[in-house]
Amino acid sequence: MDSDVKASSIVELNNEDPGKPTPRTVLGRRLQRLRTEGELSQRGLAERVKYPHTYLSRVERGEQLPSEGLAEALDAYFGTLGLFAELLELAQDSTIPDYGRKIVENEEKAARIQVFGSSVVPGLLQTEDYARALFRASLPGVSPEDIEERVATRMRRKRVFDKPDRPLYWAIMDESAIKRPVGGASGMTGQIAHILKVVEAMPVSVQVLPFIEGEYSLMGGSLSLLTLGNGTTIGYAESFDSGEVAETPRRVLELTQVFDLARSKALPEDKSLDLLRSYLKGYEDGDDS
Repeated sequence: MDSDVKASSIVELNNEDPGKPTPRTVLGRRLQRLRTEGELSQRGLAERVKYPHTYLSRVERGEQLPSEGLAEALDAYFGTLGLFAELLELAQDSTIPDYGRKIVENEEKAARIQVFGSSVVPGLLQTEDYARALFRASLPGVSPEDIEERVATRMRRKRVFDKPDRPLYWAIMDESAIKRPVGGASGMTGQIAHILKVVEAMPVSVQVLPFIEGEYSLMGGSLSLLTLGNGTTIGYAESFDSGEVAETPRRVLELTQVFDLARSKALPEDKSLDLLRSYLKGYEDGDDS
């Protein structure tokens, strides 16, 4: 059953029909088919995988994605060789805008990642609470379930730091990213504490570009530069609701120059960390509101 089910799911996703199913709907259909073939009710399956039957029902109908834990539990119970985990990742990736998908795919292959954020903490350094607050504000009207799926997708990207050959990571952020209380004082307390913890534990460098430096080359946008193992660099510049993937040597050189100009205005790392600690203390002192 295992390999046949997995293969048929891939065929279904590769269907060229304009109305082809999405990873989300395929996941729900596979779950329903395997459950009914096993002559199980949703309550019966729920008892075996230890998740609520109402949750399984929403997953089958394509209304909600399973958590990583549920996907793993379904694969273990049905013996589907990671099918549900793979479909979950595909479904999560489908929430990423087309213009950003290529850069996310290359994060796991990168030997070095350099990022600059002019208004928010870079994605790989975000906490769940911080990411959740951002998505709630930027996606009004989106369901809580959809918000949680997007948060899970962003958190999954941080697995690059768990690899034995994890990439060198260099993040620069505008002081506004730590000044603006995304998620309130409590959210920023956790966010800044997380950044400081990551810097201590991993090959991660963080710098802050202070307000006192005035204008600079990347105001209002963000930029990522991914250097792959073969030395190739890919650039990704993003603004409010659009992005550009740059791969030609000329364009990558231009973006690298812009990045370097912004970096030249940033505080040295030790002073950047001192500034982060100063903001952390301020948020902690105001955390009882």
